[in-house]
Amino acid sequence: MTARTIGLGLVAFALLAAPASAQKRDDQTLRQSERTLQQTQKQLREERAKAAEARQRETSLLSELEAIELTLAQKRRDIDALSRRIVKAQGEIQGLERDIRRLEAQRTGQQEVLARRLRAMYKLQAQGGALPLLLAEDDPMARAVQLRHLTTLAVVDARLIREYRGTSEHLGERQGKVEEQRQVLSTLRAQVERERAEMDREAARRRVLLAKVREERAYHERMVGELSEAAKRLEALIRDLQARQRRMTKLPPPGKGGEPPAIGFGTLRGSLPWPTDGRIVSAFGEQVHPRFGTRTFRRGIDIEAGEGVGIVAVAAGHVVYTGWFKGYGNLIILDHGNDFYTLYAHAAEIRVKEGDDVRQGQTIGAVGDTGSLAGPRLYFEVRYQGRPQDPAEWLRRRG
Repeated sequence: MTARTIGLGLVAFALLAAPASAQKRDDQTLRQSERTLQQTQKQLREERAKAAEARQRETSLLSELEAIELTLAQKRRDIDALSRRIVKAQGEIQGLERDIRRLEAQRTGQQEVLARRLRAMYKLQAQGGALPLLLAEDDPMARAVQLRHLTTLAVVDARLIREYRGTSEHLGERQGKVEEQRQVLSTLRAQVERERAEMDREAARRRVLLAKVREERAYHERMVGELSEAAKRLEALIRDLQARQRRMTKLPPPGKGGEPPAIGFGTLRGSLPWPTDGRIVSAFGEQVHPRFGTRTFRRGIDIEAGEGVGIVAVAAGHVVYTGWFKGYGNLIILDHGNDFYTLYAHAAEIRVKEGDDVRQGQTIGAVGDTGSLAGPRLYFEVRYQGRPQDPAEWLRRRG
């Protein structure tokens, strides 16, 4: 029996023993108490929901960063689409303006012809019109020829007038379309400016978040923890991909490891081309943060490169994964056979799709900063049987 049930029982007992007036007062008190209890419980539920939401926000720096970057990517796509529409509208305006110039020249010529005909008709009218000309001819044949000539001139004049009107109508139509396209162009440019302003706001949010991660221990430690979880999820993804590839090729389960065999991809150790043009700024292995002293283990290397620089496949392979992966941004995974895999992350653009076969040196993406905490760079991994290898030992040495 709960405390609330016992309390209500005691109140009921007191009501039975009290006079009617006292009982009425106690009924009112009880209803008021129940209303107060219900309000308190509602407030408690709301506060718990707010606390849960706050905890969720606190523990999802990567989710916040991901949401910002996905919004930025969408804004870039929107701006690119609007820019293409602007170019199309500009092309249509240029074509319409060429038509207008042609029609204006054509109408000018028609006006000159019509002006000559009007002068001739004015002279004819000054001489009394066409009837005296016809009556002046005594020969019926000559009179018939003169009549046909005047009829032909009338038909020609009517055609010239129709053509002039048609040219004027086409000219007015083209001029109207030019104005419409100019309004469309103005609207598109305004949309681009709004999208760029929103993109600038999102970029500013991203800079603030990354600044906190770099400068505040609490944010840094939370991010380290989330990145560790992201690395575990990536490990699980690679195991799943490996198992799937083995089922497809009917290979036995991987062994307990050891040195990668010198077959296939394994023969390329120390001679792989660099996946992008840049320099290594974060090495493979254990890392100690210079400011906060936190220890992490990097399973790949960071190659600093300019945004948009091409990413190439270091060896022939099969594309087994492309897409966004939390903590790594745009990610590409290639299977090179014999349990060898390479991973390419933080790409601004992916230029291959799952299921593609790629050759060594083929461009598969472009360098970006998606999922990166330190600007444009390529995160690169080499794995054998799911275990990370030091990529620097596989890449060709530079002079």
